[in-house]
Amino acid sequence: MAWLFLAPTIVGMGVFTLVPIVASVLLAFFRWDILSAPQFAGLDNFAEMATDPTVRVAFGNTLAFVVVAVVLQLGVALGLAVLIQDRLPNWLRVFFRSAFFFPLILSAASVSIFMKYLFNEQFGVVNWLLGTVGIPAVPWLTTPFGSACVVALVYVWQNFGFSFLLFLGALSAIPQETYEAASLDGATGWRKHRYVTLPLISPTTLVASVMAIINALQVFDQPYVLTRGGPGDSTRTAVMVIFETAFQQLQFGKASAIGVVLMLVIMAVTALQFRLSKRFVFYQ
Repeated sequence: MAWLFLAPTIVGMGVFTLVPIVASVLLAFFRWDILSAPQFAGLDNFAEMATDPTVRVAFGNTLAFVVVAVVLQLGVALGLAVLIQDRLPNWLRVFFRSAFFFPLILSAASVSIFMKYLFNEQFGVVNWLLGTVGIPAVPWLTTPFGSACVVALVYVWQNFGFSFLLFLGALSAIPQETYEAASLDGATGWRKHRYVTLPLISPTTLVASVMAIINALQVFDQPYVLTRGGPGDSTRTAVMVIFETAFQQLQFGKASAIGVVLMLVIMAVTALQFRLSKRFVFYQ
């Protein structure tokens, strides 16, 4: 009976997750353009990928994006969670939980289209607001630095709500007696957060950081809709290269090879996080 109830989930994961993963790994060793039969290529796809400057730039952009976006996402989420938990009554906490989580349920493509108009150099609201205080129009989406900033800001704005909820839940679970004991020992303000709050929410910080990094390494919607990877290749990411290689150039073997490398990077970064967590994660 137990297997009967588990069967739909097991079949679904097998068909839509396990089979595509195995097929992608196998396809990485073949050349296939859909129009003709696959031809075994050995490691040629990986070698071609390693010498492709666009792929190297895309992986570099992705890693740089991960550093900036994850730090901003976790920093903003934790800061707002601490502020709301310490300063606001319960009914306002409920309001902000919903308000900050709301962008996450929206389509990333629709949000990016909306933000593209907001950051437009000629008629965007952002430049209009800057103009009211005497700041000249900023070419947000037509310069490499401006485009990278917009992509990171839009991504963080839409995704920090999940980390915020995790941190808010962790802060709510800290016993008030712990802070009272810290106060008796002379801890105030920042010292309470440094020596009480951060260690006690460290398991949640690990979960939030792991999920944030995995999601950021797979970023696609925001840069694709906002900039199409431009100007030049300044905002092109690894997943964008996979998409373009497969569905525009019809090199599905090479695209699968890039996907396999990205999967290995994600696994390696996640394993490194769990290994390093032994130093900064404290369990009660």
